[in-house]
Amino acid sequence: MSNRVAAPPRSLFARLRLRERIRDRDTAIYGLLLLVALVFPAISLYTSDGSTYLIAVAGHAGTYVLLAIGLNVVVGFAGLLDLGYAAFFAIGAYTYALFASQQLLASPIHHAYHFPFWLMMFVGLIIAASAGAILGFPTLRLRGDYLAIVTLGFGEIVPQVFQNFDQWTGGINAIGGIDQPTLPAWVTGPWAGADSISIVAPFSFSFDPIAYYVLIFILVSVAIVLVNNLQRSRLGRAWMAIREDEVAAAAMGINTVTTKLLAFGIGASFSGFAGAYYGASFGLVSPDDFLFIVSITVLVMIVLGGMGSIPGVIVGAITVYFILNWFLPLLPPAVQSLASSIGLGSLNARSGDWPGLGNETQNVTLLLFGLILVSMMLVRPQGLFPSRVREQELKHATGQEDEAAIEQAHA
Repeated sequence: MSNRVAAPPRSLFARLRLRERIRDRDTAIYGLLLLVALVFPAISLYTSDGSTYLIAVAGHAGTYVLLAIGLNVVVGFAGLLDLGYAAFFAIGAYTYALFASQQLLASPIHHAYHFPFWLMMFVGLIIAASAGAILGFPTLRLRGDYLAIVTLGFGEIVPQVFQNFDQWTGGINAIGGIDQPTLPAWVTGPWAGADSISIVAPFSFSFDPIAYYVLIFILVSVAIVLVNNLQRSRLGRAWMAIREDEVAAAAMGINTVTTKLLAFGIGASFSGFAGAYYGASFGLVSPDDFLFIVSITVLVMIVLGGMGSIPGVIVGAITVYFILNWFLPLLPPAVQSLASSIGLGSLNARSGDWPGLGNETQNVTLLLFGLILVSMMLVRPQGLFPSRVREQELKHATGQEDEAAIEQAHA
């Protein structure tokens, strides 16, 4: 007869391994981001007397989160410097705008198309990915600065093409009147400003910030799952091998050209996805929305968050977006108010060459943004939440530099 004693039943906390998951940094960040994303609309509506302005801002920030996740595949995983990422963003946006508006009625074909958003979102993804592959095929034999220059040129060409082909794209007049997404049914309630919970059928987004917020939340969630799976896959390991040492990766049998081409195509596909959402949420697509500064901003988001780290990139994208679109615009009136409250209200008035404290602060906002970035890179050169591998690489590189400096000092 066995003397074994039956083990006590494990608690739900133990079965889900919540203790280990909480200790894992990335899981903790994902959990915190999920909690904030779920409660943010309710808090925003409650604190702003029903205004959806902050929800609309958060939805637009989600566009940049998608862009950052896609560029992280190229820069963070594969180690390829892409300075023309906004071009794929433009391709996705114009793909949806051309086939969901009256624009083509004024084109040489004189016929407008109105395909549904849910179809064109994937069409934009495919076209942007194809553009990434077309760009990558002749250029991915280049490395480093040379590749960066080629992608920079591509990023400058695409907005100019959309601006100059005004018969097709409207040129500087942009494309407006873009169709809004529709659904067979939608649940509305107090969170959307309604008095009671009810089902609306059919439902049109009609520039509803809450509907777009829910949509971008779903898109970002799907993107996170896909990119996490890619990172752990054989292809993801091949990207990281190329990033570490392309010669060694090729010697191990990795087809570096094909692997880098896939990185460009997959990264561009997320940008096309974001472009279709952007065109629908704003209802207007202009060449001025996809200038070089967009590519640099997304790259800054990745570097600040931590290259190669998906949760770090998301935090970096949100941080940079709200610095540029919330903190810096609110800074001039805040400085004026502070000056008045401490008895220095005279600085707010114009006097000779002095434009006033508010205007002077407005003139130096980008300088302040640069100082914030420089300070951050001095304190955390690896980014806010770098990947474990990237963090070890930087520590190893720093150690080698210190050893070399010591050897030179003793020589």
